[in-house]
Amino acid sequence: MMQQENGVAMEDFAEYQGIKERLNCAIKYIDHQQPGMIDFLAAPKRSIIVNFPVEMDDGTVKVFRGYRVVHNRSNGPGKGGIRYHPELSYQEVASLAALMSWKCALINVPFGGAKGGVCCDPKSLSQNELRRITRRFVTELGDDIGPNTDIPAPDLYTNERTMAWIYDTYDIMHPGRNNRPAVTGKPIDLGGSEGRKTATAQGCLYAVQRFLQCDMLPGLATLEGSRIAIQGYGNVGANVARLFQQAGATIIAISDSQGGIYCETGLDLD
Repeated sequence: MMQQENGVAMEDFAEYQGIKERLNCAIKYIDHQQPGMIDFLAAPKRSIIVNFPVEMDDGTVKVFRGYRVVHNRSNGPGKGGIRYHPELSYQEVASLAALMSWKCALINVPFGGAKGGVCCDPKSLSQNELRRITRRFVTELGDDIGPNTDIPAPDLYTNERTMAWIYDTYDIMHPGRNNRPAVTGKPIDLGGSEGRKTATAQGCLYAVQRFLQCDMLPGLATLEGSRIAIQGYGNVGANVARLFQQAGATIIAISDSQGGIYCETGLDLD
């Protein structure tokens, strides 16, 4: 980790600075700019940092830090995932929240941008510990999330089970009303959407296909006959591999945090 300034890692500053640089580049193409537009689009609307205790399986108590950032709500409620990772930082969350605002606006989805998460290592935690962390985090957020303000979703190391815990906790806190819209990515029997598990991978496929159609990679107009290496093999990476393979690509390499595998003639995904 790089040297810290005021307790925040310098690469975190660099990460958010990269977001601002993208904004400064894009803003040049906007006509009739209003004074203060860049500052308005760059700064998060609301940032929440909570520290909360959780009893672990062995009876000890550990304090976790959680974040929820709403970048912009001009087009609707904040929308963005909740991730669990041991190196999660505020600047990472703020950067991702900004990207959510811009992505929703670019395709005219009626949501603003948000992101959140808890600094923890899911790989070292039991399901009971993850459940307690999730429920306590939602309790700490209170009315700062909800159908009309900020709607969480799955992200890195969270899934439909995590969203079910979020929904159930929020529902207990807000009795007597329909709370299903408070979170997306829930199990189907709790009002989740069909196709949610593969949606991100499907979007990746569409984006790559469009990229190739625009002749952005000379000599390759479609995925047919292409050779692909995939970094990361969670829910998104695994589904990307299968969808790309179905589109005619050969998956020759896959890696994750534990290592990688390579086959010149193509991997058997089964």
